[in-house]
Amino acid sequence: MEEWRRILAESIVKPKDLADRFGLDEQEIEAIVGPYPMRITPTVLGTIKEVGDAIWKQVIPDSVELADIDAEDDPLEEDLMSPVPHLVHRYPDRVLLMVTNQCPIYCRFCTRKRLVGKPGFLKKGELDRAIAYLRDHKEVRDVILSGGDPLLLPDHLLERILKALRTIPHLELIRLGSRVPGTLPERITPKLCAIVKQYHPIYMNLHFNHPDELTPEVKAACGMLADAGIPLGAQTVLLKGVNDDPDIMKRLVHQLLLARVKPYYLYQADLTKGTNHFRTSIETGLNIVKALQGHTSGMAVPHFVIDAPGGGGKIPLLPGDYVVHMDEDGAVLRNYEDKTFHYPQPKLGNGSFENGGYRRELPMVGARTYAEDTLAADSYPDRDSYASWGNSCGGDADDL
Repeated sequence: MEEWRRILAESIVKPKDLADRFGLDEQEIEAIVGPYPMRITPTVLGTIKEVGDAIWKQVIPDSVELADIDAEDDPLEEDLMSPVPHLVHRYPDRVLLMVTNQCPIYCRFCTRKRLVGKPGFLKKGELDRAIAYLRDHKEVRDVILSGGDPLLLPDHLLERILKALRTIPHLELIRLGSRVPGTLPERITPKLCAIVKQYHPIYMNLHFNHPDELTPEVKAACGMLADAGIPLGAQTVLLKGVNDDPDIMKRLVHQLLLARVKPYYLYQADLTKGTNHFRTSIETGLNIVKALQGHTSGMAVPHFVIDAPGGGGKIPLLPGDYVVHMDEDGAVLRNYEDKTFHYPQPKLGNGSFENGGYRRELPMVGARTYAEDTLAADSYPDRDSYASWGNSCGGDADDL
């Protein structure tokens, strides 16, 4: 058995084990984990400092989950936007492919509480249907592997999926969403990194909610992925009592950058059944963004978004007082020190009249200039066949 599998098998999944460890009511836990499974890896258990702390709240079942009966199981309407099993096509040029329902831990705030914890991986026939759909939809240039957690797939199954995706000529990017590096760092092995490296460009969005999650072992796992050439981003869910504080969030984003992970999204919590006790006000998130902006590096500030109920997609939000006033003369802007500045609109230029001034006409995208046409015949030849090499990572369809 691989080391990471052995460690995963040591996770707490039984109510009795959790009750014995922390002195909890076993029957109460059983009632919760019936509909909403539990798994807590040794790494995560080791970061719990006390009952009720930020890590505890994310992974320990709470009876309030069962009291949340009015919310939707699928508030983002992923099931309605699934043209073939396990694939969600919400945005024009990208899709979500859910390859497993298994996770290293089962977050109590998970937006897919209706799905996670069920056994099994994406079957070959289901993968074939997803690949056929993607072949037929040439507008799709980006696929996100999710679930569950794609890094819980055995190496050979993960590679089968990556190889199949790379047979699709118009598919440019592959992204993986994972909480594995932060909860089961032993899974990040040299073999895994070598497999993923074959199918670049591949990106990973990792899930971190609190600075205590960034242990030395977790940072080392992130470093292995970064050394394999995988750009890493972080998705964080704004959670009441976990990270709804500007100082905690600043510590988190700083630790992420030290782990070579770029803060990417800060999510307002979804309206999922069993999770609404985690929700904060929208103003809480806006105030956190305001507390970060200007007080730390811009690369440390994530986009604050709401994934709109009803399948509306991600909508970014910014504090409303950054733009004090804007008209045809210019904009009055407020900075992080609460000082205001005036930025004038352009007035004159070569082109047509617009909004009280002249607007310069820009060339159409793809239009060639005379100089470009003149130089076209003398352009540097593709001596090293870089153009053909760029597509050589596509797998053989017969091997699926």
